[in-house]
Amino acid sequence: MIKLNRILTCLLMLTLSACAPRYRGPVTDHFDGKKFFNPGMPERTSGGLLKWLLHRDKGPWPDQPDAFVGPRPATRIDGDSLVVTFVNHSTFLLQTSGLNILTDPVWSKRVGPTSWLGVKRKRPPGLRFEDLPPIDVVLLSHNHYDHLDLPTLRKLVKTHNPLFITPLGVSYLPKSVDGRTTREVDWNDTLRINRKLLLTCTQAQHFSNRGMGDRDETLWCGYLLHMDFGTIYFCGDSGYGPHFSHIAEQASRSATGSIKLALLPIGSYRPEWFMAPVHVSPAGAVQAFIDTKAQQAIGIHFGTFQQGDDGLFEPVTDLRKALHEKNIPENRFLVPQEGRAITFKK
Repeated sequence: MIKLNRILTCLLMLTLSACAPRYRGPVTDHFDGKKFFNPGMPERTSGGLLKWLLHRDKGPWPDQPDAFVGPRPATRIDGDSLVVTFVNHSTFLLQTSGLNILTDPVWSKRVGPTSWLGVKRKRPPGLRFEDLPPIDVVLLSHNHYDHLDLPTLRKLVKTHNPLFITPLGVSYLPKSVDGRTTREVDWNDTLRINRKLLLTCTQAQHFSNRGMGDRDETLWCGYLLHMDFGTIYFCGDSGYGPHFSHIAEQASRSATGSIKLALLPIGSYRPEWFMAPVHVSPAGAVQAFIDTKAQQAIGIHFGTFQQGDDGLFEPVTDLRKALHEKNIPENRFLVPQEGRAITFKK
């Protein structure tokens, strides 16, 4: 009973927290005029969430207070080489062509509607915020707290004043902290940022909310980055689906060609009966790697926040098992270490 009361209290706090303003726009194949949806996927029921919360079976996840924190990155990487630094969870620093790009930046100690209600990080960020180079562009995949952290966005605006890219309905969040935004993008939209960067907004299989009353009222997405290095794919959050093959086709038709590097999620996938529609498993990530026809992949969405029931080391163990079963060398789907830069040549 105590456990149930704690859950109900948390749900009440979420209900009272600020919800996203409803997106308004024309009906499409993934927007019914009121809410967004995943084409071909049944809507998950609230009963499944309660069942999971009442019967959680968490794998071991030790704290990592003394985990490695990397050195200050280079100010700029000129030319067409790509330097990728894993910060934590789905936060990466991408440096190429003189541009510095962050994906779904999170530096807070806890992700949630308040500084005390939410999921606490299990390790420090792989880069110190104060060591970041000048940030030009920030990619936001959707409005969940572990991908869109307002305290971090507020610090980025104050320190770097970057340009924020958001899917439909999400720009109100960076705007709320005086952030600069472009037009919001829908699946399959392209957006020219400057002569060095063209973006394509890609489909993802997920959901959105900031509270209990704004479910699916803003869009979720991934991004293709078309640059001199080649095409980079940032998945964001997604379950497995046929959209990965479509993204491969989108990339192949672009001026920069097929995907050279895919950033694919591998964590928060247990229990699979509940998580699979919205969080790809390591085995699903390997299949997505095959479907996208990427030359190289890097794992994301693991190692920082214990959101699913998978233990700290399970995503890596299961990824390597899945690669072995598909006869794919491990060096084609890397598990990055926080704070350690990886350099890719064109």
